[in-house]
Amino acid sequence: MHVLFLIDELCRKGGAEQALLKTIRALPPGRFRCSVMTFRLDPDLPMLAEFPCPVQVLPLRRTWDWQALHMGVRLARYIRREKVDIVQTFFASSDLWGGVIAKMSLRPAVISSRRDMGFLRTGKHKLAYRFLGGMYDRVLAVSEQVRLAMIEQDRLDPAKVITVYNSVEPPRSLTATELEQVRNRFGAGSASPVIISVGNLRSIKGFDVLIRAAAKVCREFPRAVFLVAGGPAPNEPDCLLGLQALSASLGISERVRFLGPVEDIAGLLQASDLFCLLSRTEGFSNSVIEAMICGLPCVVTRVGGNGEAVDHGESGFLVESGDDTAAAAAILRLLRDPAYAKAVGECARKSAVRRFSPATIISQLAGVYETVLSRRRRVSQ
Repeated sequence: MHVLFLIDELCRKGGAEQALLKTIRALPPGRFRCSVMTFRLDPDLPMLAEFPCPVQVLPLRRTWDWQALHMGVRLARYIRREKVDIVQTFFASSDLWGGVIAKMSLRPAVISSRRDMGFLRTGKHKLAYRFLGGMYDRVLAVSEQVRLAMIEQDRLDPAKVITVYNSVEPPRSLTATELEQVRNRFGAGSASPVIISVGNLRSIKGFDVLIRAAAKVCREFPRAVFLVAGGPAPNEPDCLLGLQALSASLGISERVRFLGPVEDIAGLLQASDLFCLLSRTEGFSNSVIEAMICGLPCVVTRVGGNGEAVDHGESGFLVESGDDTAAAAAILRLLRDPAYAKAVGECARKSAVRRFSPATIISQLAGVYETVLSRRRRVSQ
């Protein structure tokens, strides 16, 4: 079965890009042949070398001009020539423009991946998604909350919208010496405790709320350090400056460290004591389940799929979006009782292994592929 993954861009190591890579690497090669096509590609992206299948660029600048028509012909020819059975799309241009081209090719099933609550959609996108919703054979939602939001926003048939979570693999456990080296490398060697947050620097990630919570935590734990791993989002280049100014105004510049993009996230997570992500909106965060499988207790906001990953009071704590006081209280509860924090972290690890293993998620995804294709073959007969 040939599955073509169509994604708007491969220019950063974001959640969707990581999920796509994990999916391709985990699909059984004896049952599935994979290929990737993208409209924009950073040839220097480190993760590009990790893709075990062809990655091609279809240089689409706009979806409505003559060049888009030419690109559409190229995509349709590729689908027919390479006998593509399923086109799975990621993000707006791939969903809408790519989905229409794939559907007009007549051959493949079209599956749309929805990874957020639709917060980036323009008015035109909202109308297009609603108008074209019926063309998808299936819509894969990254969490149950995203599923419900897409059904309501796009008026989709609930039977066609399926929740398929991200998967996560247990990392190699680091030795005590390696953990110390990781802490030293990121300037946290003498800090205690270490609280880690991971995400691109953008307003929806709530790092301003984290900083205000950090100021409260540092009153009781003056040697605590808050590490933020992630680079600036392209559409919010000044976000870092604002966060640094906020840290300075609260007198905790030395306690909050912005690390930029970090390749070894698993190592950094293992070298930390607690994970905190105070997003204002989420689809389903890779960072949360990566922290969980590393055995970290988690404090996250009750938005999107966070509540489907973290069991409140068992594998972590859920707080309301924007509430830095509640976030600080949850962090302090864990820091004051290391034995309790360790038990919560172990519960998080076991939950991630049981619910989000690649084998579990890929089995579900493969079942969706085969069901959709079998149905299309019966209809065509």
